[in-house]
Amino acid sequence: MLLTDGGEPLSAAAAAVRWTVEQVLALAPDDASRKAGNRLGSAGPWSDTGWDGPGAVWGLCRGSGSKPYRTVVDTTGPAYKCSCPSRKFPCKHALGLLLLRASAEEALPAADPPDWAGEWLEGRRRRAEAAEVRERPEGAEGTAAGPADPAAARRRAERRAGRIGGGVQELERRLTDLVRGGLAAAEQSGYGLWEETAARMVDAQAPGLAGRVRELGAIPASGPGWPVRLLEECALLHLLDRGWLGIDRLPPALAATVRTRVGLPATAEDLPVRDHWLVLAQYDTPEGKIVARRIWLYGRESGRTALLLSFGAAGRSPGQALPVGVTLDAELTPHRGSGQLRAEPGPQFGTPVPTGPPPPGVTVAGAIAAYGRALGDDPWLESWPVTLRDVIPVPSEDGWQLADAEGDSALPVAPAALSRPALWKLVALSGGGPLTVFGECGHRGFDPLAAWAPAVREGAGATVADDPHALPANAETVPLI
Repeated sequence: MLLTDGGEPLSAAAAAVRWTVEQVLALAPDDASRKAGNRLGSAGPWSDTGWDGPGAVWGLCRGSGSKPYRTVVDTTGPAYKCSCPSRKFPCKHALGLLLLRASAEEALPAADPPDWAGEWLEGRRRRAEAAEVRERPEGAEGTAAGPADPAAARRRAERRAGRIGGGVQELERRLTDLVRGGLAAAEQSGYGLWEETAARMVDAQAPGLAGRVRELGAIPASGPGWPVRLLEECALLHLLDRGWLGIDRLPPALAATVRTRVGLPATAEDLPVRDHWLVLAQYDTPEGKIVARRIWLYGRESGRTALLLSFGAAGRSPGQALPVGVTLDAELTPHRGSGQLRAEPGPQFGTPVPTGPPPPGVTVAGAIAAYGRALGDDPWLESWPVTLRDVIPVPSEDGWQLADAEGDSALPVAPAALSRPALWKLVALSGGGPLTVFGECGHRGFDPLAAWAPAVREGAGATVADDPHALPANAETVPLI
């Protein structure tokens, strides 16, 4: 349940903020939805629209049928409800309604929600209250049923560990045969052998190993230099296998990381962290037959970076979504494991703030050092979240780089980012000058996910801060993905 700092329900709090167009578009599950939502972002197809103080937005959208689509959005979640048949969240009608609301303060009138919208909003509040009761500590008033049988849970864990151990030993034999026979055999055998091996890892209840095996199968077709990349990935997979077989001898944090990499569900720590969390980035990636959504957050007081990870089944986008650039007063519960930043979302308090100061940045050398330290905790880490300060996007022979404005170091922009139109947004935002950029730093380069304009522009009437690297507290977060 969303509460104010004083504990009263959110409906009694101050009016919810109006999102910007950039924040709305960042919620779109894909480019097609983003384009379709843009077409519905004007008043033409809408009627009976409105918004209220607690953060609800609603309206009727004219479609191809005889009845208009009923669309309502609870921006405090956010959560969406639409009578259209789309399986995407948010659908194009929800995006269009939010874009209409973002276009101008007077675009939607303030009103009480109609019955069809009010019923859904009231149901959300009831479910939130019921969830709060279920999550109360043991012994608190209204606590639900007690924990499951620990002995049965231990037996299930032991059976799964045995199956994973068998799968790991089989995988080690496959890797040994590959190295003895020569890496050229991987190109000749094709993808079928790796898919069969991945299926065996799924049977062994080790989905993390299955995913890494499938990646091995794609390397021989990845272009020049593939034998080197294949050998590197085989070495990392062998290291993970040995880590699982000797997990009892590992430090607790590293053992938790190995379990997570193999595919066992991560566990959250007992103590949640309450902070003002800035939403830095949100993006989706396909993982087999599901879609994974990653949301990066930064805690202003704690200085922690956190990752919210959710999944959507085939054909459906993950339900969890947050507008990039808003600041949430909320609790997050971090997961265990060395190098792991994943956290579980908890209750929110008060209304989201539309902007917030970005994380303090580091130099290019500092970003590389941070990634190196993280690799010491998690050797299988693909990348590490960092914020670069005072960097300038400059072209290079192979694409683009982010160069230190006052140094001689630079990070190459990752290949995945070179094909995104947002790269040109980053270049335009810089205008040849330094700026602050958040992204993921890894062995493939730096993948920019968000940026902030320079703190001081000549003629803008800005005040020079004592910290030359500081940005205004209300600096707008510009999504780059």
